Amino acid sequence: MVSPAIPVALTIAGSDSGGGAGIQADLRTFAFHRVHGTSALTCITAQNTVGVNRVDALPPEAVTAQVAAVVDDIGVQAVKTGMLLNQEIIAAVAEQIVALNLPNLVVDPVMVSRSGAQLIADSAIATLRQRLIPLATVLTPNRYEAQLLSGLEIQTLADMQSAAERIRELGAKAVLVKGGGMGGDLRGVDVWCDGQQLEVLRTETINTTDTHGTGCTLSAAIAANLALGKPVFPAVQSAKQYVTAALQHALRIGQGQGPVGHFFPLLGSQI
Repeated sequence: MVSPAIPVALTIAGSDSGGGAGIQADLRTFAFHRVHGTSALTCITAQNTVGVNRVDALPPEAVTAQVAAVVDDIGVQAVKTGMLLNQEIIAAVAEQIVALNLPNLVVDPVMVSRSGAQLIADSAIATLRQRLIPLATVLTPNRYEAQLLSGLEIQTLADMQSAAERIRELGAKAVLVKGGGMGGDLRGVDVWCDGQQLEVLRTETINTTDTHGTGCTLSAAIAANLALGKPVFPAVQSAKQYVTAALQHALRIGQGQGPVGHFFPLLGSQI
């Protein structure tokens, strides 16, 4: 296989028909970083800025066939997973990652929404913990996912730090506990733990309600930076800067929560 002239990243995630999150957000994020984006769809959602009306899962065999097709021909320098939806898909993806020795895996666990609603079954969460998380280069749980994975209630910065340290014991090389669901001064403050560093990452707080797709975008941006060859911690720092800029140019579209502005440099005076 000939080395590609451009870095390649693979997203394994669901489709958002509203274009703000999921595969659509990931591919836009890859393109922004000048990384060729490839994809393996796990499920198809009927959703918009107001909510999700329907979710249809693909067969696990269809998911793994997409991954194999991309890797066999094109190759990838980084992978991110998003919504995997059920136990069968999670197990199949984990098997594929091991079998194909896929590098630079960023796992956005997509277990609990930022509002605290559980999105996948308990059996799927168990499989995620046991099979996929130990393979992760970076794991990016939000506040509620971090609570579920650590068994700790998270109210303070110290709680976030303790949760990050405990979650890392599940086997991921590094954990980024996201503070988007926190209140007050902790809103948007993230905690990084890789076994050597325990860092508090702060960026400018953007006052917008149009935040749809921020979690997907952050994990995709980390994967894109890893595909470009950046070390892991600088890749996370660069990804946070990108998400902050995209939030500054969030799109006021639809009747609900609009998406972040993935392609903000192209909009010019329209913003």
